[in-house]
Amino acid sequence: MPLLRDHYTVIAIDFPGHGFTAMPQDSDVATLFSIQGMAAGVAELLAQMQFKPDIVVGHSAGAAVACMLTLDGHLKPQRLVSLNGALLPLDGVAGQVFSPLAKVLTKAPWMPELFSWQAARASVLNKLLEGTGSKLDTEGTQLYRTLISNPSHAQAALHMMAHWDLHTFWVRLRTLQDPLTLIVGSQDWIVPPSVAYRVAESLPHLRSQDIISLPNLGHLAHEEQAQWVADVICPMS
Repeated sequence: MPLLRDHYTVIAIDFPGHGFTAMPQDSDVATLFSIQGMAAGVAELLAQMQFKPDIVVGHSAGAAVACMLTLDGHLKPQRLVSLNGALLPLDGVAGQVFSPLAKVLTKAPWMPELFSWQAARASVLNKLLEGTGSKLDTEGTQLYRTLISNPSHAQAALHMMAHWDLHTFWVRLRTLQDPLTLIVGSQDWIVPPSVAYRVAESLPHLRSQDIISLPNLGHLAHEEQAQWVADVICPMS
C-alpha cells in the first residue's frame, strides 16, 4: 500500500469483524457475512465517503467481493484486480463439508478463543504460514501472530466461511463483463493457480495478458515481493 500510495489514493477496508473491527449483532451476521452482503457494505461505506475507485483490488476472498461489487452494479471501476483470488468453490469432499462445518463451529462460543490461542503458538503459526506457500520475514510473521491472536477476527472468519455461497457466485462470475486482471502466485497452496486459469477460460473477453503469474511466490505474494506486485497493479509505481 505505501508503494501504491505514491500514485493513488488508497482505501483499505476490513470486512465486518475482521482485523480489529467489531463483530456486528447476531441478527445481522447472516446478511453482512454473505458475499453480496459484504459487497453491499463496501459500497455503502464508499458512498458515505463519496469515493468512487478507479481500480478495485481484492486479495483471496476479497477478490470475490470485488467482483460482486460490479456484478451487483454497486461500482463500475476501470479495472478489477484479483490477487490469488478465491473465486471458485472448493473441489471434492472439502467443498461439500467446509461451509456446513463452519456453521457448526460458529455455534461453539469457545471456538474463536481456542483457535486464536492455538494459532498463536509458534509451531502452529509457522505451519499455517508455510501452508500459504509464502515465505515471510520476522516482522511479517509477528504481525500475523498479532492478528490471529484476536478471537474476534477468528470468529468473523468462521462466520464468513459459514455464510459464503461460492457455487452461486461462480454462476454469477461467468457473466462478468468488466476488465479483470488475475494475478497468480505460482506457489500458492491455498488457492491453486489452476483457479485463475479456470476463471480465465470462462470469461471470453479476457486476453492472455490479463492473467499474470508470479514465479516462486505464494498466497501472500504481495507481502513477499511488494514492489513486484505493486508494479503489476500500477505499472507507474
